[in-house]
Amino acid sequence: MLDVRNFRGADYDTDHYLVVAKVRERLAVSKQGAQKYDGERFNLRKSIERKVRKQYQIEVTNRFAALENLIDDEDINGAWEKIKENLNTSAKESLGLHELKQQEPWFDVECLGSLDQMKQVKMQWIRDPRQSSIDNLNNVRREASRHFKNKKKEYLRAKIEELETNSKIKNISDLYWGISDFKKGYQPRTNIVSDDKGSWVADSHIGLARWRNHFSQLLNVRGVSDVRQTEIHAAEPLVPEPGAFEVELAIKKLKSHKSSGID
Repeated sequence: MLDVRNFRGADYDTDHYLVVAKVRERLAVSKQGAQKYDGERFNLRKSIERKVRKQYQIEVTNRFAALENLIDDEDINGAWEKIKENLNTSAKESLGLHELKQQEPWFDVECLGSLDQMKQVKMQWIRDPRQSSIDNLNNVRREASRHFKNKKKEYLRAKIEELETNSKIKNISDLYWGISDFKKGYQPRTNIVSDDKGSWVADSHIGLARWRNHFSQLLNVRGVSDVRQTEIHAAEPLVPEPGAFEVELAIKKLKSHKSSGID
């Protein structure tokens, strides 16, 4: 909700007032409806370590040594598939895959136990809706909420201390990674694209096909040789450079016999 105001002067023959609001809507695909991404994400943070980076360079060099004898007239798509396969295999063996976070990092076994206890007390209240059950449920809820808040505070305090340590020892890479995680916050994933008819499409495979078709039409341009060089029209007419006599004559016309600026 960006802005809300009422128009008291608008007459609609009613005792209500007209209210106008400006609303900004963000379209996001829910995790249940969106299909899972089939690709693999590599753990790029491990590339900061010198040993891992050296291992990746060695593996890439060894795998690309087999591609030096490629035939020049080989299909470019086949060559690209070999190059991509070598890069992906080297990255998977040296860097490893990035594991997506399924839950908050501060949510540990103790938090899970508090959550299970709250569920059990709630089921007991549903089976026996007495005042004592309600009071017990409220007490367990407050205790679980307090436990979650304390866990989150401890986690944030530990992360801040880690950032301070990285700043003191000049570990700039880990410092920027940590700050980026704090500032990024919640980022909804949007897989929505528009098709040829202008309708919204949320399917990931259809979206990839749509982007592939778009760039194919944009980049695969035929008839480049027919393009003629267009005439360049300048803002001012092209004039020859002034000669020495013209410069001398212009200086004599000045009152102080010198130019007043860069001209």
